Amino acid sequence: MQVTQVFSRPASQAFSVAGRLLFIDSFDFQLRKSIELLFAGWQLTPVPTPDRCPDIRITFFCGDQQPNIPRNLDQFEIAGSGRCYTGDGELYLTLRGALIRLRETSPVAVDVWIADLPGPNDPLLPTLTSFAVCAALRRFGMFDMHSAGVIDPRTEKGVLIVGPSGSGKSTLALQLASAGWPYLSDDELLLSLVDCVVEARGFRSFFAVSSGAQLKHCFEPDVGLGLTRASHASPGLMLFTSLNGLAKSEVSKLTQAESMMRLVRACPWASYDSSISVPNFEMLSALVRQTVAFELLAGRDLLQPGYAAELLTQLS
Repeated sequence: MQVTQVFSRPASQAFSVAGRLLFIDSFDFQLRKSIELLFAGWQLTPVPTPDRCPDIRITFFCGDQQPNIPRNLDQFEIAGSGRCYTGDGELYLTLRGALIRLRETSPVAVDVWIADLPGPNDPLLPTLTSFAVCAALRRFGMFDMHSAGVIDPRTEKGVLIVGPSGSGKSTLALQLASAGWPYLSDDELLLSLVDCVVEARGFRSFFAVSSGAQLKHCFEPDVGLGLTRASHASPGLMLFTSLNGLAKSEVSKLTQAESMMRLVRACPWASYDSSISVPNFEMLSALVRQTVAFELLAGRDLLQPGYAAELLTQLS
């Protein structure tokens, strides 16, 4: 029997995260395969036969005409020379000629337009897809933060390692995971309030650790190294990290006000995305009250096997 695939209708792929169901649609076969490969590196669970309507529907278009952005929306610049527009229950984001539009409907609808399919080493598609998924999840109380996460095996409390790219998050998370600390992610977490307690879960499943000359080695720690991945944890400790370039690390305790200021800088969408600013700041405030926070100026001593676990044990 001959089977003919018709592309006049988008093909849907279903995924779940934290109880929410996402449908991903695209007319373009190559684009669908690229998104499927991308999602394989994130902690989203494929749902072969969904039995209910989605909470979120994200549709990707390639080469299609983009809609006009309404003139009455607030606008501001974002990282990567992008621009965001918000208001009236909508969010638009432009980046390198691509466009994302979110509408607060039921289900939440996110449309993504790109002019051409990016190459395999181009970060545009991963960036757009991450923006689209995280913007939708924020409507359901799951707020993204640029942070690694591990679990102290003694207390079973989560440890958040917060910092920008190049601050040593992945390296520190790998050192702790190698010492027997279950990990959530090395780069991005989803935070939510569950019964008045902040819960963290990993978003990216692979680690990307610098291997010199600004190159990063990507791998799945649970698969390649047999390390333990956990689905979620309640944070009890926060570390705001940066590299000091010295042999010894330096640690100083932060006040709740200092911790909150650093969290706001680490979570810019709490300010940018006006529709969810109030619950996002409520979650961040709860996180500050729930945790003890330190500034960690990371030195080369953290590369010694077992030293990172010893240091954090003293802090918790």
